[in-house]
Amino acid sequence: MLQFDGTRAKASNNPRKAWMELLARAPLDLLETAIAPFAGQQPQWLRAPETGLIMLQGRAGGSGERFNLGEATVTRCALRTDPAVVDCKTVGVAYVMGRSRRHAVLAATADALLQDPACQHHVPADLLPRIDAWLQARRTARHARAQATRVEFFTLAREGGATDDAQENAE
Repeated sequence: MLQFDGTRAKASNNPRKAWMELLARAPLDLLETAIAPFAGQQPQWLRAPETGLIMLQGRAGGSGERFNLGEATVTRCALRTDPAVVDCKTVGVAYVMGRSRRHAVLAATADALLQDPACQHHVPADLLPRIDAWLQARRTARHARAQATRVEFFTLAREGGATDDAQENAE
């Protein structure tokens, strides 16, 4: 799980949690090329793609009391893949930031395929590492842009130190 500063939290023992995070943050074109052939026209919808709002919470100082920071738009869906395209019985779920219904469908389809060992061969083996590399490159570029605007502040101390202050006060 990514924290606010972009660093990874404690490593999880749950691989599904890790791939769902990657799929939710993946660029749409990367998912489109890898998963689109398996995202059938008529999946069995358990929850059709719908867009809504979630409340974001923050913590004062990162560890203090929680407070409501604001709202964010999220699209979610739950499905079973189209049996005519691929025969997987697992349920795929996705929550993605924004309004992209297509992103939610592709992420849920990938989730369903990755859960079933018999269907994992449908997902390119390098998909998740490519998404992770893309996210890391984006983080690095954002960090470089922020560092370009960084300002270093420093103070100068008098060479004489405290003895000069004491002499000025005495006069």
